[in-house]
Amino acid sequence: MKNTDAELAAQPIGYWAGAAHRVIIAYIRGEMSALGLTQPQFWLLRNLSAGDLSSDGQGLTVAQLTDRMRAYLHDDDDLESAAEDLLKRGLVTRDADQRLWITETGRQGHARVKQQSPAIRGRIHDGIDDADYVTTLKVLRRMIDNVGGDPRASS
Repeated sequence: MKNTDAELAAQPIGYWAGAAHRVIIAYIRGEMSALGLTQPQFWLLRNLSAGDLSSDGQGLTVAQLTDRMRAYLHDDDDLESAAEDLLKRGLVTRDADQRLWITETGRQGHARVKQQSPAIRGRIHDGIDDADYVTTLKVLRRMIDNVGGDPRASS
């Protein structure tokens, strides 16, 4: 059954925003998992990639990485466990100061997922033109602003 525009306008945004978030994040995480990384592991590798180091040019601790990713981490994302798994698999190393460093194997894993990102995005955006997508983001950002949130928040 197709809803009228008036019926859709009366729908609760909290429900639909939450439903979209759950389904889309589950899809993204499933696609990444099929490529051998969890989303938090991908984020760790992305933040450890060349040129993205601490202010002193060193690797990054899990605490530093958590601070960098705070805006988009989920409550159940365990970066310490994600890092430990990456260590066991040789995708990162850890120095005596507990700083993580990406390895060549880690770069390859990161690149493999990054290469598939356009296809993952394409599936999510299928049938949605850029103008509609931009309008949706503007509306959501305005709603965030209307209730006192930061509409510039990124994920």
